[in-house]
Amino acid sequence: MPRAIIGLGNPGERYAKTRHNAGFMVIDELARRWQVTFRPGKGSYVFAKSSNWDTILMKPTTYMNNSGQAVRHLNDYFKINPEDSMIVFDDLDILFPEVRIRKQGGAGTHKGMQSIIRHLNTPNFPRIRMGIGGDQGQRLAEDFVLENYSKVDLNILPEQLEKAADAIEYWLKEGIDNTMNRFNINLRKAQAEDTKEENLI
Repeated sequence: MPRAIIGLGNPGERYAKTRHNAGFMVIDELARRWQVTFRPGKGSYVFAKSSNWDTILMKPTTYMNNSGQAVRHLNDYFKINPEDSMIVFDDLDILFPEVRIRKQGGAGTHKGMQSIIRHLNTPNFPRIRMGIGGDQGQRLAEDFVLENYSKVDLNILPEQLEKAADAIEYWLKEGIDNTMNRFNINLRKAQAEDTKEENLI
């Protein structure tokens, strides 16, 4: 049974370089690595298949808030279980350029993830959260996520995309628990150091 890697974002040139399209960018990085080409799906999405990885890459064309429609159609059409669907999306609550992997969980305030959980009727699927948080200032969240990356962030962005793509390839070979243990390790170290400093105060 194939697995699916689904990146969230908005279609069209207007949104191509915005923070909200971090999920699309990871899918494009994998397509580049695997040398596969996207084509229209039967539903509202484009997809590419890799026989080497037995995996489908997918980008919804529904716009972010209706991503669940495309994900549900893909899973039903290709008979993919939710736990075999890795969702990649931007997360304003995580600092750029952090990457966090989770086995399951809620949607928070992310409309795309809310749509997916609603249409799949379960939150039990793996996800990669691409940190986009930072110097938001007085800007509203909905404005900040739809802005293009800054020139400074664009210099760092390739490293974040590569880490996410590496984590996905590791997941395909080693499973979600091993992937979390390996790629979340720096995060755990940072949290431990923060706790140690707090205890010294």
